[in-house]
Amino acid sequence: MKKHAMTAALTLLCASYAHAQSSVTLYGVIDEGLQFVNNNKNVVNGHNVGGRQWTLDSTNGINGSRWGLRGAEDLGGGLAAIFTLESGVNLNNGALGQGGAEFGRQAFVGISSATLGAMTLGRQYDSIFWYVQPVTTLGYLGSAAFAHPGDLDNTNNSLRLNNTIRYASANYRGLTFGGELSLGGQAGNITAGSGYNAGVAYTNGPLALGAAYEYFKNPTGATGSTGFFTGNPNGATQLSGVLNSGYVSATSYQVIAAGATYRIGNAIMNIGYSNVEYGNITALRGNSAKFNTAEAGIKYQFTPAFSAGLGYTYTKGNAVDNGAGGTVGNQHFNQLAALGDYFVSRRTDFYAEASVQKASGVSSTGGAAVANIGNLGDSSTPHQVAVRLAMRHRF
Repeated sequence: MKKHAMTAALTLLCASYAHAQSSVTLYGVIDEGLQFVNNNKNVVNGHNVGGRQWTLDSTNGINGSRWGLRGAEDLGGGLAAIFTLESGVNLNNGALGQGGAEFGRQAFVGISSATLGAMTLGRQYDSIFWYVQPVTTLGYLGSAAFAHPGDLDNTNNSLRLNNTIRYASANYRGLTFGGELSLGGQAGNITAGSGYNAGVAYTNGPLALGAAYEYFKNPTGATGSTGFFTGNPNGATQLSGVLNSGYVSATSYQVIAAGATYRIGNAIMNIGYSNVEYGNITALRGNSAKFNTAEAGIKYQFTPAFSAGLGYTYTKGNAVDNGAGGTVGNQHFNQLAALGDYFVSRRTDFYAEASVQKASGVSSTGGAAVANIGNLGDSSTPHQVAVRLAMRHRF
């Protein structure tokens, strides 16, 4: 009897110990807002006409609505097994986000060490998200209202990377760095559909710096869930607006991005720059198209509960020889955005934001350039205004 009792006690003790060394956290964000866009292109009888659009939206806020599970198990020796499963949610119809992927925001497993960093495998954010986005106006201020036109450089993390191996360093006195390799998975061609990226960040007192590089070969896949631009199950592409849809036949995609923030009292300011290149566009005789974007912004914390900010972005697309004696893509975008955010509790806030954009020049398809704030959709004119009134709750 004593042996049985002792065995049961030891079993219970071991189970309690294992449980104490492991954790699984359920978390999420619900970000729902009334959104107005003054001019979204609407094709009627073959003609493009502008249309005002009122929607309830839960995907283009400061945080896209989501829920997730995050877990860790202590393996001893300073190592831990970790995982994250995170799903985007459309609050207004219950649909999954990210093209219908069940865990389309993140889905990975790996090993972490407090001194050596972490290695993770699965569907993940790129280095632009980890190292550059925090020092962009969008990163410390707001959402799609502050995104660059069409999210050309992925600083609004519209796209994730499938089949990806990621290394992220520990924090070495303010210095962090990392890199990723995405496998194309094509038999007989180990580079097709593959990509890689790397980034570095440094924080010292009021100053924060970040930079990243990304390259992807064959960024448009033949089917959904393949390629970089078409990595969601429904195969939707980031080359849907006329600012870059003429470059869908590019066989490479490259981004160089960097930025910095600086805090002075209750204010934080930033500057940022990115260069995007669509390489070897077969429909345009193998020429390349480039976009250069510069931004600046400021945020001020008026009270512990209320903050407001302003951001300006300028994007320039270069002219590309179309092989028919002309050029496409010589386009310019000027964008101004503002945000006010008020917290009524630690987890709940209300915010209002607005953005106005003006486009000029020639689009990638050869027509007149049109505005497109974030990826809210092409305007039928060079101008577009977006306004959002929203509530956000974290759990």
